[in-house]
Amino acid sequence: MRFPRINFIFILIFLFWAVIIAKLFFIQIQNYSFYKALAQGQQKLITQIQGRRGEIFLKDGQDLKPLAVNRTWPFIYAWPTEIKNKEEVADRLGQILNLEKEEILEKIKNEESLFVILKQKLTEEEVQNLKKSNLSGIYLGEEKLRDYPLESFASHLLGFFGGEKRGQYGLEDFYNEILEGEEGILEGERIFGKPLIFSNFSPDKEGSDLILTIDYNVQFMAEKLLKEAKEKFEIEEGQIIVIDPDSGKVFALAHFPSFNPNNYFEEKDFEIFKNGAIQKIFEPGSVFKPIVIAAALNEEKITPQTTYYDEGFVKIGGETILNYGGKIWGQRTMTEVLEKSINTGAIFAERQVGHDLFLKYIEKFGFFEKTGIDLQGEIFSQNEEFKKGYEINFATASFGQGIGITPIQLVRAFCAIANGGKLVKPYLVDPHTKQGQGAEGAQIDEVSPYYGVGVISPRTSNQLTAMLVSVVENGFGKAAKIPGYFIAGKTGTGQIPWSSLGIEKKGYSEKTIQTFVGYAPAFNPKFLILVKFDNPNTKTAEYSAVPIFRELAEYIIHFWQIPPDYAQ
Repeated sequence: MRFPRINFIFILIFLFWAVIIAKLFFIQIQNYSFYKALAQGQQKLITQIQGRRGEIFLKDGQDLKPLAVNRTWPFIYAWPTEIKNKEEVADRLGQILNLEKEEILEKIKNEESLFVILKQKLTEEEVQNLKKSNLSGIYLGEEKLRDYPLESFASHLLGFFGGEKRGQYGLEDFYNEILEGEEGILEGERIFGKPLIFSNFSPDKEGSDLILTIDYNVQFMAEKLLKEAKEKFEIEEGQIIVIDPDSGKVFALAHFPSFNPNNYFEEKDFEIFKNGAIQKIFEPGSVFKPIVIAAALNEEKITPQTTYYDEGFVKIGGETILNYGGKIWGQRTMTEVLEKSINTGAIFAERQVGHDLFLKYIEKFGFFEKTGIDLQGEIFSQNEEFKKGYEINFATASFGQGIGITPIQLVRAFCAIANGGKLVKPYLVDPHTKQGQGAEGAQIDEVSPYYGVGVISPRTSNQLTAMLVSVVENGFGKAAKIPGYFIAGKTGTGQIPWSSLGIEKKGYSEKTIQTFVGYAPAFNPKFLILVKFDNPNTKTAEYSAVPIFRELAEYIIHFWQIPPDYAQ
C-alpha cells in the first residue's frame, strides 16, 4: 500500500460515522417513542386536575344569587434552580406577600422540586408589586379556585371545598359527587429551562350546578336576628330554621356563630364548622309537650277540654317533680297545660297514653332516626337511657327532659302537627336542579318508613293547632302575637345536663336552652319557624326566642304578602 496511514485514518473515520449513524438510527427510529417520552418528561409538567366544579346558587326573588362559584385567581410560584440569592429573594417576597421570610426560604431551598407554589389568591396590589420586582425564578400563574362571594353568609349550609380537593361539611360534602367533575389533564411546558403558564386543560366531565330552596332575604334576616340575639341576650350559640311545613322545603337555616369558608383554614377550633341544627343533641324542654298531647289526642285518651287537678308536684319513687317556679295550678284543662306549660299536666297526658304507646309515637314522629336532610353529618340519638323504660324517664320525657333530639328533628315533628299529620323530609336543594347520582341520603324512600304517612290524624292536627293558637293568645307565647293573624306556637326552656358540658356529674346545670317553634297562618300555614338559643341571659324562652320569632314571622308575612286571617 502506498498510503497505509491515510487509508487507516479513512477507515477510522468511516467506522466513527458508522457508529454515530447506527446510534442515531437506534435513538431516532428504533427507540423513537421512548426518547420522545423522556424528552417530554424533561420539558413538560403534567398533572391531573378535576373538571369544573358545579356552582351553588340561591333564589333572590326571580334572580339567582351565587353562593359558591369558581373564580380565576393569580398565584405565585418559584423555580428553585433559577434562584441564585435565595436569602434576598425570600426577604423581598416576604415583604410583598406579607409572609414570613423563613416560610418562603424553606420552600425555595429545595432544588429537587421543579416548582413550588408560594401563595394563592393574590391581590391586585400583590400582583403589581411582583411584576415590578422582576425577581429571577419567580413566576405568576392563574388557577381556578372555589370562591364564596357572600363570605360567612349561609356558611354552615355550604361547608367548604377543602385542601383534600373535595367538599367538606354541609352541601359541598353531601353533594360532592354531583358537584365535582371528572379528572382531566393540566399540561405545562418549559422552553430553554423557562416555565410557561399551565395550559391545555382537558376535563372529561363538568360538575352539576345546584339551586337551593333557600330564600336569600329570609336567610339574611334570620342571620341578622341571630347576631342581634348575641348582643341582646348574650347567647353562646343559636339556630333559626324556616321551613314549608307541607313540603319540607327549607327557606332558611341559620347558625351562630358563623365562619368564612374562604378562610376556613384560619379557624383553630373545628367545632365552629358543626351545624347545630343537625349535629348537636339537646334536651328540648317544654316545647316537646305538644308531642305527648298529640299522642293522647290521637288515641282519644283526652280532649282539649279534659281536666285534671294539679297539686304542684308528682312523686315517682324517691323523686319529686315540680312545675316551673314551684307553681300550683289547681284544676286545669289540657289546653291550659300547654298555655301555662305545666309539667304535671304533661305527665298526666303521658299516663293516659301509656308508656309503650307513647314510645311508639316518639318513634313515629321521627325522634329515633335522621330526618334525611341533604346536609353532611346529620346525627341523632338512640336515647338508650330513656328507652330503658323507667317510670321517671317517661315522666320527664313528657315535658322534654331526659330525651335528646336535634333542632331539625323537632322541626320535622312540628311540621306534622301543622300540616294535617304527615311526616315530611326537610330538603335544601331543588330536586329539579341537581343531576347525577351518589349523594348520600338522596333517595326519599331510604329516609323513614313513616315518610309521607300520617303520624296523627287531620282531626288531631286541627285540635292541637287550636290549642297552640291559645298558647300565643293566652299563654306564655303572647309575645309572638301578630295582629290580624292566628299564630300557633310553643315555648321551651330546657335545662342543660352537666354531662353535655363535659362534666362528670349527675343532674342539670343552671344553663338553659330556650326554644320557640311556631307557624302561621295557623290553620293554613305558609311557614314554620324554630328559634333556639343556647344559654341566653333570660329566665325563659318567653323573653328571648319568642320576640325574635315574632320579628322574623312579621317580616315574612309582609315580604311574602300573606293575607290576614281577620280584620284588625
